[in-house]
Amino acid sequence: MALLDSLSEIDLMGIQLINVAGMVELILRFSVNLIVTACIIGWLYYGKSKRRDYVFTFTLISTTIFLLIFLLGNEKLQVGMALGLFAIFGIVRYRTETIPIREMTYLFLVIGVSVINGLAESVSIVEVLFTNVLFVFMAWVMEGSSFISSEGCKLIIYEKIALITPEKRAELFADLKLRTGLEITKVDVGHINFLKDIAYLKVYYKNQTKEINTVDQITKISQFNG
Repeated sequence: MALLDSLSEIDLMGIQLINVAGMVELILRFSVNLIVTACIIGWLYYGKSKRRDYVFTFTLISTTIFLLIFLLGNEKLQVGMALGLFAIFGIVRYRTETIPIREMTYLFLVIGVSVINGLAESVSIVEVLFTNVLFVFMAWVMEGSSFISSEGCKLIIYEKIALITPEKRAELFADLKLRTGLEITKVDVGHINFLKDIAYLKVYYKNQTKEINTVDQITKISQFNG
């Protein structure tokens, strides 16, 4: 302890070598933030989606935002920076791929958790912990809720365009069910190409396993990113 006190008195070009109280607070708050984001990302999100690419993204974004907010906490930029980060990441896109709604929600969630943990200097530790627990609890409830329909959706390039007419809707459902093995609930007909005799269908089906299919909406090899 005496060593830390002596080190805290050392200045390098007017900058304190170490702020013991500040370092302890940083380690404590970062630990809380890391544990909470690990629960949200590793347990709730990855447990269903198995998307390692987004786990990597969410974790580093959470860490970056927390450290940015915490270390600039004395520059009177807190509220403006927090709102700016929400605005920027609210419309963020990676290359040409739009982030799916579920992934966007988790991104917004980890940003919110990181901002709260980084800004809440005047709030007690118990209140911060309780707030984080509420975040995890609500995400867990919504992921496991039986009241939310677990309906999947696929984009299908369909060649039997004679069946897309309204009067042959029953035959269309039967053909799709036979060929996909899925319990079809709804079909939306999109672009029709009469030159190639194909139509783009958006097929909704009952997802019995309640697992997230990350390639349901992919129709081209170029859209597949693993």
